[in-house]
Amino acid sequence: MRTRLLPLLIVLMAAVLLALGVPLAVSLASAQQQNVVVDRIDDTAYFAAIARPAADTTSGSRDDLRILSRELESYYEVYGIRAGVFLPNDTPLANGPTTWFLPETGEVREAFEESLLSRRSHDPKQVWPWQRGRLVVASPVIRDGDVVAVVVTDSPTGEMRSRILNGWLIIAGGLTAAMLVAVGAALRLTGWVLRPVRVLDVTTHEIASGRLKSRVAVASGPPELRRLARSFNEMADNVEDVLEQQRAFVADASHQLRNPLAALLLRIELLAFELPEGNEEIASVQTEGKRLAQVLDDLLDLALAEHTAADLRLTDVGALAAERVAAWAPTAEAKGVRLLGNCPPTTGWADPVALSSALDAVIDNAVKFTPKDESVEVSVTSNGAVSTIEVVDNGPGLTDEELARIGDRFWRSGRHQNIKGSGLGLSISRALLSAGGGTISYGHHEPRGLRVTVTVPRSGPSA
Repeated sequence: MRTRLLPLLIVLMAAVLLALGVPLAVSLASAQQQNVVVDRIDDTAYFAAIARPAADTTSGSRDDLRILSRELESYYEVYGIRAGVFLPNDTPLANGPTTWFLPETGEVREAFEESLLSRRSHDPKQVWPWQRGRLVVASPVIRDGDVVAVVVTDSPTGEMRSRILNGWLIIAGGLTAAMLVAVGAALRLTGWVLRPVRVLDVTTHEIASGRLKSRVAVASGPPELRRLARSFNEMADNVEDVLEQQRAFVADASHQLRNPLAALLLRIELLAFELPEGNEEIASVQTEGKRLAQVLDDLLDLALAEHTAADLRLTDVGALAAERVAAWAPTAEAKGVRLLGNCPPTTGWADPVALSSALDAVIDNAVKFTPKDESVEVSVTSNGAVSTIEVVDNGPGLTDEELARIGDRFWRSGRHQNIKGSGLGLSISRALLSAGGGTISYGHHEPRGLRVTVTVPRSGPSA
């Protein structure tokens, strides 16, 4: 979430800074040029004042003209700005340098012709740092209401463009510093806002993985998220209480029912002695009673499996699997099934008792559903992350729909209802493995049969 929120905040802050910086840069450039234009207007006004007597064809003296020419030449030598006083017929009255004349076209001509109409030329267009333009300012010399001459200045813009560029660099530096500060603030802000969300996400995953004791630490973040964390903890407490009550009820019910059921079975046994030998009804009642006793035992085992914490330790998974294969070999042999084991030494973190119980349930199912003269194979492999135990049988297998249901409590395939079992064995196996971070999954075995895969992590809880 932070990778999506942070770029959005940065883009918004950059847009705000640009919205402030661009007008500021334009204003700076305009102010710099305006200062130059005002200075040139003052210069043209000065030259117009000393050009007025020199332009008088009746009383003007050559001294006035020499003074005007000397001023214009000095102005050009000192500032590098071309300046001239031109009569309405384009004839230069005085100019600096003396080689500068009015061009036929361009900005100088336009400013000159505009001043002939008794008004100062308009402000020139804005010159940007990447342009090599010039600033032209013209002012009329008026006597008795008539324009007798025009003062024109043509200024280079290199120095002005340098000042504009330096100002822009300062603005860019300020915007960069402001952007860095804003990014730092955004990092802290997003961390402050999203840290509770990350903690909540981790805690939710832990609870979903079976660690119901996990809770969110309500310490920082916006008030709304702190309130959400408290509400989440209350919800988790309530869910844990409900699940604990359910487990306690199942355990208590299965435990309390065992005694009256045992007494009932005993009375049925006594009753059977008084009935003719081979009575089918009493045999059926005894079978169902024993089945009910097995279901109660399995329910108690399931409640204990879901409630008891795993005693994780580094275990030789290969040796444990080989031990369970050896333990089930006589049962498989009595049924006419070959139980084969390929269990090289490999380690994993598991509760040995829980893993043994889970393997017992899986191997029991495989042997139970495998036809005579077929085989059940148990193999152990490992990679860098997990150790894997695969139990493969050559039984009837399951359909895709049945594979999606296998492991559910009390679920049994409709084709196997006549085979002994309560439908809780694999549920118990899943509960035992999940408590220690292990998994159990099911798949097809070609050409027929079921493949059960049990995995346990190879790294410890603290790794």
